[in-house]
Order: sequence, then structure tokens, then C-alpha cells
Amino acid sequence: MASATHLLTDELDIVIPTIRNLDFLEMWRPFLQPYHLIIVQDGDPSKTIKVPDGFDYELYNRNDINRILGPRSSCISFKDSACRCFGYMVSKKKYIFTIDDDCFVAQDPAGKPVNALEQHIKNLLSPSTPFFFNTLYDPYRDGADFVRGYPFSLREGVPTAVSHGLWLNIPDYDAPTQLVKPLERNTRFVDAVLTIPKGTLFPMCGMNLGFDRDLIGPAMYFGLMGDGQPIGRYDDMWAGWCIKVICDHLGLGVKTGLPYIYHSKASNPFVNLRKEYKGIFWQEEIIPFFQAAVLPKDCTTVQACYVELSKQVKEKLSKVDPYFDKLAEAMVTWIEAWDELNPTGPGAKLANGKAK
Repeated sequence: MASATHLLTDELDIVIPTIRNLDFLEMWRPFLQPYHLIIVQDGDPSKTIKVPDGFDYELYNRNDINRILGPRSSCISFKDSACRCFGYMVSKKKYIFTIDDDCFVAQDPAGKPVNALEQHIKNLLSPSTPFFFNTLYDPYRDGADFVRGYPFSLREGVPTAVSHGLWLNIPDYDAPTQLVKPLERNTRFVDAVLTIPKGTLFPMCGMNLGFDRDLIGPAMYFGLMGDGQPIGRYDDMWAGWCIKVICDHLGLGVKTGLPYIYHSKASNPFVNLRKEYKGIFWQEEIIPFFQAAVLPKDCTTVQACYVELSKQVKEKLSKVDPYFDKLAEAMVTWIEAWDELNPTGPGAKLANGKAK
């Protein structure tokens, strides 16, 4: 395998939720080994998770989450990959790349291995254009530019907060689509990155995702899912809807497209249907709620935006199901826990940098 470019090795953490040994990292070694890994172990904390030699990592299980967050640990999902957002909270780096343990290195049409992390970093380090669509997609890529008719006043773009990658082989389908298309595989490698326009929501998948933790981290809460909750598999969707409303309000960008990973394993559609069942109905009211959500001008931080959004969730979605009261409270608990572990103001840098 060709030698990889390693950008931002001191400024980026890789967050991986898992219930099994991380043998998949061997394939990723040329690309990910120089980076620090934060592994969030889901399920039984007494189970030993093995990590291949040579990786720099810290591993947290449920006992660690309870110890570090105390009563606030209730906001972190159990028996669901949503537990990964605990890794976002304890990271002290500017950037996060999160990947699932069934995601392998993809190949581009020429057969070359795709360095997904490098592409995410390129996306995050270049501006976004949410206010006016460029028909050549990302104008900051080599060989592209702004097309005729694109306003010069908007060509500087805005900071990119989120880079959303895609998948070859097993697409990210919901259970009903999985059931009617059990053999469908994605073989189309589209060499494109585009900014999702302002005012447009999108279904965010958490298995191949990069984001600027400083810009949007406190809103990357994957909700209350899994054990003890009436819903699962909407964790990344919930975070995606929240971050998009907040990015639009704060003038930040979200990109989607490259990079691709190879998604190796389809989850069980019958199990998924049980997890998604209520969400399939609820999303018909949740999505209009987010489409109509307006944040006040005095919400100038991600935390303020998120707490305001939690109030609107409580006010407008609790009629859908009492679960949304619980979720709204968990959103506030999440922000309190985030701020406790990530203090700001005089002396905060020292507190932030302390070893646990």
C-alpha cells in the first residue's frame, strides 16, 4: 500500500464505538496509526477489547463513563453506537474522525486505496458555500472553481464544521429498504464533494464522519438511544438535524460526498426494524419541526443554540411522545457534562489539558 499523508496528527482524535476486538484497524494502519484513538466500548464492561499493537489509544467502558460523568452519565446511550459521543466529549483535540468497526478501506475506480481521513481533513480545512450553490460542486478542489454567475461577495465561503463521508458496498439504508432490496450494493464512486445548502436538512450517517470539534462539538450529541429507550438507529440522524439547524444559524458549512469507505457488513433488517419502528413514524413530525426551527439572534454559541433547541423539542415534540421530554432533558444534561469536561475562560486551557 502506498505511503499515506498524515495531516494534523496532533490536532485530531479518532473515535470508535465497538463491542468487539478491533482487528479491522490492521487494514487502516497506514492511514490511522499516527493518530490517537478514543475507543468507547459498548455493552458489557467486563469484556476485554483487544486493539492491534502499535496504536496509541484510550479505551472507555460503561464503568468509566459512570465514573467520569457521575449522575450525568444518564445522557450517554447504552447498548447503542450512540455511546460514541462520549468520545467527542472527552477528546481535547480540535478535530474528530469517527468510524465504525465494520468499515474497511475503499478503493477508488483506479484501484487505489482511499485515505478517508485525509479527505475528511481536506474537506474541513477548506471553506463551504451554503448560501449559493456552485454547479461544479466544491470550488476549492484542484481543477475546479466558481462558475460564471457566482457572486464574488460569497466566494470566500464560510468555515466547514462537518465533513460527511459515504460508503461503497452496503448502503446506509433503513430497515424497510433493506428488506425490499436485500442484495443491493453501492458500486458507484462519485468523485464529488458539495456543500449542503442553507435551509436543507440531510440524513447524517455516523459511520464515516469528520467534524471540527471547536466549531460544532457540543451539538454532536447522538441522543438517547438503545437500551431502555423506545428507539434506536436514529442517533446520528438526530445529531445531523440538530447540527444543521445550528450551522445554518451560526453561518457554518456542512460538506458531503468524498471520502468513501467500504461498508463490509449489513446489519440485520429485522432487528433494525424493531429499533427503528417508532422513528419511522416520528420522523414525519420531527423533520418538519427542524425545518421550521428558528434560533434567536442572541444564541451566539453552540451551547446556547443547543439548549434553546432542547426547549423547542420539549415544547413542540413532547406531544408526539413522552420520550421527547426525556430527550430534551438529556440534551441539557449533555451540555452540562460537556461544559464540565471542557471549561472555558481563564485557566480553562490548563484544566482542559490535564490528564485524567
